[in-house]
Amino acid sequence: MNPTRAILFVIVLGVSTALSADSDSPQDAFWNQLSELCGQAFSGQMTGFARPGDDGWLDREVVIHVRECTEREIRIPLHVGSNRSRTWIVTRDGDRFRLKHDHRHEDGSEEIVSWYGGHTTDPGRAWRQTFPVDDFSRALFLANGLEVSVGNFWSMEVRPDENLFAYELVRAGRLFRAEFDLSQPTEPPPAPWGHD
Repeated sequence: MNPTRAILFVIVLGVSTALSADSDSPQDAFWNQLSELCGQAFSGQMTGFARPGDDGWLDREVVIHVRECTEREIRIPLHVGSNRSRTWIVTRDGDRFRLKHDHRHEDGSEEIVSWYGGHTTDPGRAWRQTFPVDDFSRALFLANGLEVSVGNFWSMEVRPDENLFAYELVRAGRLFRAEFDLSQPTEPPPAPWGHD
């Protein structure tokens, strides 16, 4: 190979390698970053409030545990003090994600308002995915007197460069946000209620 062709080959190879490194979709990047947290637990705090009822979280330890991971599903129990009733479940379905909230009583039985959530409707970003409320959840909320929740949007953020995981709920007149420090993994808490 003559020197000019060799140089061109090296340039083309470098460009194609760079392009393939950047070709991960936002969904792939988000999923990979979330999956890398599997098995770890992190402490956090509430950083956004819009109603007095949220104040009860302020004096309690808040911990997430990225507890179970498969190629399609990641389960993240949320512990608020000694309350182990909540688990976030993120499922990958083709080119979109689904977020569900599994709520349990202390005996492990499901609460009436459980399995609500939503699906992503666009590619999102590598560090943030948003889940507008789905039809099942709207019907569940309406059947249980929670009309204000039919406009819910949930989001999750994974920002390794900032050592941040965040969960957010937004609707008209409501903002709830919790942030967790990825730089300081903590001891995993007990399994959520109903999953001991």
